[in-house]
Amino acid sequence: MIGRPGSGLVTVLEETTFCISEASGDIVPGAAQGLFFRDTRFVSRLELRLDGELPEPVAVQPNDPFACTFLARRPPAAFKADSTLLVIRRRYVGNGMRDDITLRNLGREPAAAHVTVALESDFADLFEVKEGRDTVHEDDVEVKAQSSTLRLRCRRAGNVGVVTMTGTGDPTAVPGLLTWQVVVPSGASWSASLQIMPSLDDQEVVQRYPEGEPVERSAPAKRLADWRHRVPLLITADEDVNATFATSTEDLGSLRIFGRGEAEDDDHAVIAAGAPWFMTLFGRDSLITSWMLLPLDMSLALGTLRTLASLQGERDNPLTEEEPGRILHETRSGRDASQALGGGSVYYGTADATPLFVMLLGELARWGLPAEEADKLLPNADRALDWITGRGDRDGDGFVEYQRATDQGLVNQGWKDSFDGLTFASGQIAEPPIALAEIQGYVYAAYLARAHLARERDDEETARHWSAKAGALKRAFNRAFWLPDRGYFALGLDGDKRPIDALGSNMGHCLWTGIVDKDKAASVAEHLVSRPMFTGFGIRTLATSAGAYNPMSYHNGSVWPHDNAICAAGLMRYGFVPQAQQVATGILEAADRFGGRLPELFCGFDRGDFASPVAYPTSCSPQAWAAAAPILLLRTLLRFEPAVPSGRVWCDPEVPARLLPLRIEGVRIAGSAAAVDVSRQGWRVEGLPQGLKLIRHARSPLTAIR
Repeated sequence: MIGRPGSGLVTVLEETTFCISEASGDIVPGAAQGLFFRDTRFVSRLELRLDGELPEPVAVQPNDPFACTFLARRPPAAFKADSTLLVIRRRYVGNGMRDDITLRNLGREPAAAHVTVALESDFADLFEVKEGRDTVHEDDVEVKAQSSTLRLRCRRAGNVGVVTMTGTGDPTAVPGLLTWQVVVPSGASWSASLQIMPSLDDQEVVQRYPEGEPVERSAPAKRLADWRHRVPLLITADEDVNATFATSTEDLGSLRIFGRGEAEDDDHAVIAAGAPWFMTLFGRDSLITSWMLLPLDMSLALGTLRTLASLQGERDNPLTEEEPGRILHETRSGRDASQALGGGSVYYGTADATPLFVMLLGELARWGLPAEEADKLLPNADRALDWITGRGDRDGDGFVEYQRATDQGLVNQGWKDSFDGLTFASGQIAEPPIALAEIQGYVYAAYLARAHLARERDDEETARHWSAKAGALKRAFNRAFWLPDRGYFALGLDGDKRPIDALGSNMGHCLWTGIVDKDKAASVAEHLVSRPMFTGFGIRTLATSAGAYNPMSYHNGSVWPHDNAICAAGLMRYGFVPQAQQVATGILEAADRFGGRLPELFCGFDRGDFASPVAYPTSCSPQAWAAAAPILLLRTLLRFEPAVPSGRVWCDPEVPARLLPLRIEGVRIAGSAAAVDVSRQGWRVEGLPQGLKLIRHARSPLTAIR
């Protein structure tokens, strides 16, 4: 169960199904609420009444991400202070929804009640609801009642949506309403169950929670139990950090999608971008999140790579920006895909997902992916590299640039993808085609990953080719992007190859990938934690000195936890331990202020101005890479870097004293569960797979290919 703080709304979700309701459990028409399945709202009104009155909400009790219990009471009778009829509403979401309604009579005499549940649907597309567009009318929906079932049907633009609500307990059905006449004896209870099932274009779905079967045996319950059993256990001296880690792993378990909502195979699990509006596969978000989660679960990375490979670009389509070898930006499954980017179910307008795909395959191999599994994905990696060196490098200068194909696509196609996300120090918006700094870092790491994979297969010719490409790119990058008079790297190069000279967090990603020359790294580190950049809780996306700086903006001065986790990893990789610890500590303290759940982003106000981080109003929470940020921060502080194919694991913890002693159990590496124990007296690693040699110092950024 998830609720945005202060909103009064409750979200219950499972894969691509989610329900947003009032704290009473009711879905109120005319609001951004409803039961959604595959990006379509199948229920726009669900209202429970007793004797014509709305029950008074008492409490909301979260159970699991897919389940919640709503407690209410019948309004007290006239001149009575208390009610004697308790209303219990247990909700289970997944491939539709089940509501179990119980009336419990706490009084001394029998209680009579006229119980009604009203159902309406507008079959609106998710984008219509999210953006508040009223494009569906009641006349579009055909409503039928038969026996104990309501059936609502809508045909729009050639698509047919149907939702049925069936009640137990022999209700009377009229169009839009189920009714029960109930008498509950003193001290007894009455119960009925509602099963709400959607279908789109006559594609029936399997009930997740059939009547009469224990919920604990359902697929969502078993998956979540398995996830909780497998995730690592973290114990530190800081209880707030322990709570943040536990919340993050729980949220990540709830954000998984299996077989893109169509299969039950765990091998094809992927991470959705965020709840509730982005419960779908995003290329960049899912790849980076999967990278961060490798110590928890390698199968998510493998599932992400397999799924993205199955949707890899095959042809040229300017509307969706599909190109051969390109990795997608996002998928949508709603009936009105024309409202999505590019007007289709898959949109490819991103420049970073393609190199990140190759990066993740290389990193997954380092964590112990069997060679035969990696071999299956190598053709996709090579097609991605063909895009990088071909279509991605628009002018042949060795850098990957982007420019949208039509006016319907994203203007900016890196992670700072708002229209004004790339600006000069003056505040002027950069014009495409744009070569982003961090994307060149991702490409550099992709080249090294492919060389590494080739060397493991004794393919020295291929290894030398991609090693040489990486070296040439690194030299060119450090010449073209470095601003010697500023002491930092440009955000990118604009369409005229002018350095975009604002100071921003992008160069922290360049440290992470290792593309930064060693003689420039210290200045980069200094700028990242300087007063214009560091708020006290995290690194800003854009410095206070920049003309476009706004601490309340989406990308021009806000703080993003995932961005900070990557920057901290980059700082630690180059040996800047105090700076990495400073960033990690700031983000973990922010997490505590947010109740243990890091939001997608928060405002970039200085900690001296406000003692707690200021929430960004429309931030997703939970959001995948924000939830994954504490896991990457922990790995960074442990300096834990495996290289299973070469039989080595580097580890040399630099954990802040406030967290000691620290122990993490269940770190997944090559099919084994390792543990790291750190105290003031020393540290040790237990449970490494046989044949792996522990190297008790940090891995140098200059030995990434080894």
